[in-house]
Amino acid sequence: MWWIILLVPAAIGVAIFIYLRIVGHGSFPWFQFYTKGKESGFSFREVGLLRKIAIETQIENPTALFWSIKQLNRSIKEMIIKLRSRDLIDDEESNQLLSKLYDLRRRVEFDLPRYRLGLKSSRDIAPRQRMRAMLPGAGPFATMVIENRAKHLALSRPQGPGLPEGFTWKGQQIALHFWRAEDAGYFMRTKVINDFIGQNYPIIHVAHTDDIERTQQRRSIRVKTNVPATVYPLKSIQDTNELEESAKGLRCRLLDISEDGACLAVGGRTKAGMPVKIQFELSGRMIVMCGLVKGVNHDQKKNVSLLHVQAVPPSTRTRNAISTFVYNIFGDQNPDKV
Repeated sequence: MWWIILLVPAAIGVAIFIYLRIVGHGSFPWFQFYTKGKESGFSFREVGLLRKIAIETQIENPTALFWSIKQLNRSIKEMIIKLRSRDLIDDEESNQLLSKLYDLRRRVEFDLPRYRLGLKSSRDIAPRQRMRAMLPGAGPFATMVIENRAKHLALSRPQGPGLPEGFTWKGQQIALHFWRAEDAGYFMRTKVINDFIGQNYPIIHVAHTDDIERTQQRRSIRVKTNVPATVYPLKSIQDTNELEESAKGLRCRLLDISEDGACLAVGGRTKAGMPVKIQFELSGRMIVMCGLVKGVNHDQKKNVSLLHVQAVPPSTRTRNAISTFVYNIFGDQNPDKV
């Protein structure tokens, strides 16, 4: 009976090999393709999706799909072109397939070292990094890194709630929160070692720290843009929909976009917590996104507010349209206009 125990795994292996040769539609070693996919952490179903796409787009080296962003972008582009030529770009099944491909594209992107490693020390924070400073029982205060020197960070004058007359930042223990572009959110505690608020260039110096906590990581890629948009206040977040509005709304500028949210520049002052509907055009396609204003930064001099909107999960069609722009599949991003 022992020979049967040895024979069964061998028979299964042969059957899998034959199956992969049949479904592979060619001489490419698909068994090696599936092995590489499993080694890269993809599920059997995800590898099957990539095999289907490799065949559909006639990739010379299908295993590049597991690591090459360039190859994934090329395959996505060819897939969209074929769907458009067959008038299937709005088909539900086609959008589901494209959505899965974007999920894999996102996964490969976030496997890049810059997303996995993160910051270890305040000495690695880049100038112009915006932050929120908190004092014990007071804040938040908006500030920005002016310089990163060997012994300290130079921050712009913190702007926020009024402080008692004669208050000095020197010696204060503060907490700093910030989002690092294309990475994650961070939190650190430090001490203000000097206060130059009364000088011609009002700044504060804070001590460096190697104790930085990486908080919420970004779940989607966000890119800068600068396109006209229209925003409509909603009575409730339950009133969200993706129907295009014909009525006049509040004109604004879309400053960045991801499938999870957006940043808008609007005139005047507004408050966080307001549900909104945003309408704008990307790559010749009208996009409608709804969400909740989670944060507001108001510039008193310009009387302009930056609204940070957390989106209600968009439909598959809208999500794919945003991803096509975010990953610059057709080269629609124009850095000169940002």
